[in-house]
Amino acid sequence: MATYDYDLFVIGGGSGGVRAGRLAGAMGKRVGLAEAYRMGGTCVIRGCVPKKLFVYASQFQEHFDAAAGYGWTVGKSTFDWPTLIANKDREIARLEGLYRKGLENSDVEIFESRAMLIDDHTIEILKTGKRVTADQILIAVGGHPSPHPSLPGNEFCISSNEAFHLDTLPKAIVIEGGGYIAVEFANIFHGLGVDTTLVYRGKEILSRFDQDLRHMLHAAMAEKGIHVRCTEIITRVERQDDGRKLVHLSGGDAIVADQVMLAIGRVPNTTSLGLEAAGVAVDETGAIKVDGYSRTSRENIWAVGDVTNRVQLTPVAIHEAMCFLETAFKNNPTKPDHALIATAVFSQPEIGTVGLTEQDAARTFKAVEVYRAVFRPMRNTLSGSTEKMLMKLIVDADSRKVVGAHILGPDAGEMAQLLAIPMKAGCTKEDFDRTMAVHPTAAEELVTMYKPTYRIVDGARID
Repeated sequence: MATYDYDLFVIGGGSGGVRAGRLAGAMGKRVGLAEAYRMGGTCVIRGCVPKKLFVYASQFQEHFDAAAGYGWTVGKSTFDWPTLIANKDREIARLEGLYRKGLENSDVEIFESRAMLIDDHTIEILKTGKRVTADQILIAVGGHPSPHPSLPGNEFCISSNEAFHLDTLPKAIVIEGGGYIAVEFANIFHGLGVDTTLVYRGKEILSRFDQDLRHMLHAAMAEKGIHVRCTEIITRVERQDDGRKLVHLSGGDAIVADQVMLAIGRVPNTTSLGLEAAGVAVDETGAIKVDGYSRTSRENIWAVGDVTNRVQLTPVAIHEAMCFLETAFKNNPTKPDHALIATAVFSQPEIGTVGLTEQDAARTFKAVEVYRAVFRPMRNTLSGSTEKMLMKLIVDADSRKVVGAHILGPDAGEMAQLLAIPMKAGCTKEDFDRTMAVHPTAAEELVTMYKPTYRIVDGARID
């Protein structure tokens, strides 16, 4: 029987890799982990966490404006970008330290370096050239924003990575993309007083989300003053003598901006990883191919998280890592469950969603009931805001199960997390109806919509 330096070697110190390494170490396994940058990966260092802090920062001006209707007199306010950046960096450093401490407490040996596969059991630590061996190898290296290499002038653009470290807040920004990252940053920058233009090639922002969410958010963003330009792309970016960017659009005109941000998708970090030498197969996008248990084409090599391009969400990577541990070390083969994943878009207004869209449900089931309520949330009544809220439930008419829930409005993400529990349990619309409402709340609409707004039978809407 072969003897290896480690029972498990993890390449990548993001959420999935750290969870797997820490818990394997706590089981008494000999674990090594290589990370070239900082522990925590995209989510903690340059993704979800700093983004949410930026979202909070960007909401205060609306809070100040709303306060007058509730009797508050708010004086002149100012915003200091360097203060936000410094405080954000301090919090990220604290969290990164906690991730590192968790690994150290589990006796995981940390290598501050990139690593690559030499063969299916050998890893080279690139910083030192040292080679180590492992029985099991987990690849959890995540992905990075697409640099849009075909765009002339892409070298003058930033991604979400750089947006967290800008020296100064731009006066004007153009963001290309229509996914949640582009939409969230458009709202963030606008909320901080930046003249913001969102350019998206599709007919409507947020593809794959429910149509009602897409249309209502677009309208709300436009009402706030965000310039949303669909069915267009950036064709060229030029840097002017004053350092500003001239952004040429496919429609024929051009926009001058201080920054241009590309948010057009993410690419798996599989370049120079040694996958071919180890016999690990990838797909046409460079994502690592895995089976239902996260095993690659090599029996002892596994991959979790964004590098597999299954579902690019931090909790999914952590869940996949937990399932990997059950399969590889606990003799309990466990497949990650990717069904009914709740998610949020921290736009303004916020989106929370879980399950099928109306369109997907209509293609999946013979008959669908749609329960829909659009109303002005109570918090907007005295503030004078006309912004509306959407609550929408999608029900399979035959089984009576709630198969989709979609919310646009305050605290939508929090509600989506809680909705995911009864939906995962297979609760029916009648279970929702039997649930007592909490009054006065916006969420009570979810249990008081007793009659369907309309039905969809064989793909056709019936009012």
